[in-house]
Amino acid sequence: MLRLIDAKTKVYCLIGDPVEHSISPLIFNTLFKHLGVNGVYLAFHVKPENLADAVSGFKAIGIKGFNVTIPHKIQVIKFIDYVDAKAKLINAVNVVNNCNGVLKGYNTDGYGALKALKSFDVRISGKTVTLIGAGGASRAIAFTIAYENPGKIYIVNRTLSRAEELAYSLRGRVDVRPCSFNDLYAFKEADIVINCTSVGMYPNVNESPFDCSLLKDECVVMDIVYNPVETKLLREAKALGLKTINGIPMLVYQAALAFKIWINQDPPIELMMNTAYKALGVSDVS
Repeated sequence: MLRLIDAKTKVYCLIGDPVEHSISPLIFNTLFKHLGVNGVYLAFHVKPENLADAVSGFKAIGIKGFNVTIPHKIQVIKFIDYVDAKAKLINAVNVVNNCNGVLKGYNTDGYGALKALKSFDVRISGKTVTLIGAGGASRAIAFTIAYENPGKIYIVNRTLSRAEELAYSLRGRVDVRPCSFNDLYAFKEADIVINCTSVGMYPNVNESPFDCSLLKDECVVMDIVYNPVETKLLREAKALGLKTINGIPMLVYQAALAFKIWINQDPPIELMMNTAYKALGVSDVS
């Protein structure tokens, strides 16, 4: 039975470039229906040159809240009214809440990644963590992990200057080192590797950000890409006997916190997980 949309229905959405791969609309609309929330969640493909107009339009028409994905997590800060202290520190926003016409930005990516790691009993304290990428997601994860007392963080990026910029912003918090992909020690020393880029995301499913054979046998490999559920990176890591974590847990945990910011209610995590996996054709989520 279809849920009715009326004049009181509150609109939430995702903006990014691209967004066609996203399962967020299915997750949030399932939550709204299950919890009896009169809301609807959509996805809008917004090019970088149209970001300012899109955010201004959302404010004008009263969109209640929106998620922000690649490549807008940093640039969107310019166009909102208020940035939460943690998001300001990270310098990236992935959740915006419309509070009576005031757009407030938050970051739930780091929280989602940390919850995902902990749900797989992965300890960070004293470990060497290698992050692939230096964009908005990497920034959020780096700052969050820095508070978990890691031994060292490597930031690996194609453009070394961006890795250096992120490393500089983390100075004094943790032993952090910017690297290029030619710096193989960033892989050989890693206890945990997290792909924070979109490499391997649908439709480019035959791409992988690095060679897993460089990693030691005890290394944990996490990919924040969730479509496909098992990326080429994770397939290669699994073939080597490495522990792997796909992008669904991070997606769900960060979305759950976004939902609480918007609705002021804790959503059912199990329903979100099941919805996400089924949307991607995975029926056994045990």
